[in-house]
Amino acid sequence: MSEVSKILGVDVGSTTSKALLFGRGPDGYFTLIGRGEAETTVEAPFEDVMVGVIRAIQCLEEVTGRVLLEGGSLVTPATGERGVDLMAATSSAGGGLQMVVAGLVRSMTAESAERAALGAGAIVMDVIALDDARLVAEKIDRLRKIRPDIFLLTGGTDHGNLSGVVSLAEYLQAANPRPRWGQCRLPVVYAGNCDAVGVTRDTLAETMDLHVVDNLRPTLPKENLGPAREKIHQLFLEHVMAQAPGYQSLLDWTDQRIQPTPMAVGKMMEGIARRQKANILGVDIGGATTDIFTVFFGQYHRSVSANLGMSYSLGNVLVEAGVEGIARWLPFPAEAAEIRDWAYSKMLFPTSLPDTIADLILEQAAAREAIRLALEYHSSLAREMKGVQITRSIDELLTQRPSGQTVVQRSQLDVIIGSGGVLSHAPSRRQAALILVDAIEPVGISRLYVDSIFMLPQLGALSEIDFEAAERILFQDCLIPLGTVIAAQGKGIPGQVIAAGKLEIDGQHHECQLVAEEMAVLPLPAGTTGRVELIPRRGIDLGNGPGRPLHGSVMGGEVGLVLDGRLRNLGREVCPAQRAALYRQLELYPGLPESVSDLSCEEVG
Repeated sequence: MSEVSKILGVDVGSTTSKALLFGRGPDGYFTLIGRGEAETTVEAPFEDVMVGVIRAIQCLEEVTGRVLLEGGSLVTPATGERGVDLMAATSSAGGGLQMVVAGLVRSMTAESAERAALGAGAIVMDVIALDDARLVAEKIDRLRKIRPDIFLLTGGTDHGNLSGVVSLAEYLQAANPRPRWGQCRLPVVYAGNCDAVGVTRDTLAETMDLHVVDNLRPTLPKENLGPAREKIHQLFLEHVMAQAPGYQSLLDWTDQRIQPTPMAVGKMMEGIARRQKANILGVDIGGATTDIFTVFFGQYHRSVSANLGMSYSLGNVLVEAGVEGIARWLPFPAEAAEIRDWAYSKMLFPTSLPDTIADLILEQAAAREAIRLALEYHSSLAREMKGVQITRSIDELLTQRPSGQTVVQRSQLDVIIGSGGVLSHAPSRRQAALILVDAIEPVGISRLYVDSIFMLPQLGALSEIDFEAAERILFQDCLIPLGTVIAAQGKGIPGQVIAAGKLEIDGQHHECQLVAEEMAVLPLPAGTTGRVELIPRRGIDLGNGPGRPLHGSVMGGEVGLVLDGRLRNLGREVCPAQRAALYRQLELYPGLPESVSDLSCEEVG
């Protein structure tokens, strides 16, 4: 990599195309030089993704003063103030990679298929299983109407059930769904029982573009997602990207394989977790979807809630959370009609920004519910495989979890990363921190970050070239450290000290305590680290178990050290006066008025 001095990273999003320029400095490390963006042009009237990409690169040229394009082509290699050495690209344009998956049992092989597709960066449009509640005719009708990019068919362990897999293949043959792009045959990845390959090929080969890979559930205790994910990625490039308007030109420009945007983000998350030996939870909340990424004890999971967002999908948040779900986060009483009117207005004008304190508080309340609901779905998917006898050490026997339980353990969460406009562009970093803490409800010590400009996709692509460079840029130019939260769970009397101890910073010791149902923020600037020792009351859990002491390191940030004595179930019914008192104590909304009528007149600062 020593000969590479300039790298161009491009992300073609559903609405915006972004171009970032990374350069190697005198110290030998890569840093972010500049950023440009433009509207994505995959749809009419342009129907050429390269129009938006070129505009974004032209914007980058204006920002950096570097010549990147000449005669409609990318200038390579980098010399002086001209060109780049290579280009990496990611894409979620046109709705990203859209898939349907099928398996015999919804909670076993079909769930493994869903994990494989989500890990490859796809949006799963539907999951077909023999044991789901729909009639056969309903399943076939659904398959006939849906237009995915790729179909993943699995079922049965190797040398196991044959009839079920054959039935699924026959459903697919009867429906004969058409792909979303172009007139080519639908790509189908078969990753099921090896004994059923022949009959599956006989059933589908004439009408489908069939690709056979290793079984993703070869035996009940083993899950093998790698081959299916790799084939999905290959087909994404060869079939989906090749059919989309203008993508062939983008393929010609890139030096690396184009990756689905979520897949690139996931690779970055996995890399960070591996290097830092940390359990990570990442949230990306957008206008239409909310993505959750987790890495717990080396297991990577991703989910996308395609119906939960802050503008286009806000109505779904309202339906699933209920008006009362949003109202419980408000520091003022509000009628159900007021909340609905606000949500309908936001859906009618999805790109509008809050212009009053009331609008801002309502938006951030809805964000809490969107993230909470998305995390519930993610936790239901990110589970230990059902029907598996897991071998554990003697120390683990007393805490052995039954198979099928979620791997998302809030008490073991080391790092929380928030991304998306409602978090990245919150007027106060304290607001972003509290949204994450309220929605995720971590227990113990967790470090908080917010993504400043959503650079993760480009860094995920860059990580395949130089992971150290991508990691350095991530923490130097992308993630803003908010600080650390220490949170408790259990039972206590409001106002009671539930944990006490000391905080050591630069050799100085400070008293530190958590009070039941209260929060406090201690100043701890970015770049500052410390050590904390806390002894909880009996029955209070600080992440190590009830009554067990907590010893750990804390990181400073723009918010500082957050001491959260609220004993979880944070979304429970709380009267507006109590909520307002907490928000005033945290200085969350400076000058918070007493009533909603006053709030509606206060502009966002």
